[in-house]
Amino acid sequence: MGRVAIAAVSRARRMELAGAIDTQCIGMDVGELTGMDEALEIPVLNDLTMVLGSIAQTRATGVVVDFSEPSSVYDNVKQAAAFGLSSVVYVPKIEMDTITELSAFCDKASMGCLVAPTLSIGSVLLQQAAIQASFHYNNVEIVESRPNPSDLPSPDAIQIANNISDLGQIYNRQDMDSHNPARGQVLGEDGVRVHIMVLPGLASSTSVVLSGPGEVYTLKHDVTDVQSLMPGLILAIRKVIRLKNLIYGLEKFL
Repeated sequence: MGRVAIAAVSRARRMELAGAIDTQCIGMDVGELTGMDEALEIPVLNDLTMVLGSIAQTRATGVVVDFSEPSSVYDNVKQAAAFGLSSVVYVPKIEMDTITELSAFCDKASMGCLVAPTLSIGSVLLQQAAIQASFHYNNVEIVESRPNPSDLPSPDAIQIANNISDLGQIYNRQDMDSHNPARGQVLGEDGVRVHIMVLPGLASSTSVVLSGPGEVYTLKHDVTDVQSLMPGLILAIRKVIRLKNLIYGLEKFL
């Protein structure tokens, strides 16, 4: 993610890479690390405070992009705010308690922050379309394919199930109480089921299949490369500098 983000930011119009933080590849030039044609004369460092201080002194506006770990996010955003820098956080396993604490901090500090469960614009559009369609269909199931068995059901599937629950609909009434494992896992209390196929070589895919009398409506989103997250990242960076609080979800910027 970090290497692809460095290349995307470096190519973006009116945007300049100012620093890179990691616990690996210390001292390496980020341009050479990402396979760019020339060095960017920006070394990878492991001192966040040093990099933030340098950015704050030399740039009028700055954004910190955080791909770290859930346990580090709060302190990272707090340090960025201390130097007047907004944050874009893409750490899918972050706890809601941490987000609540971050929201209170950002409100008090009047500092912009985006916490994004996904940076994929396609994934966000799929979720929005699923919400709209769920008002018109009583049967809905989520079907996923993944190349490896980590994080299943995916955060995307869980988010979709959460989004279309508590809307006054009860789905799949005919076998809502079925405990047959072949019927998939029920997410939430409104009967949304998820089915997952895991095979090496598969693209990461999420489908929402809805049906009504005489018709089936399928929404599908495939991800073949981490590059799919970069348009959303660039959009988030451009928008977050206008905020004075925390926003949860990239959809707020679309």
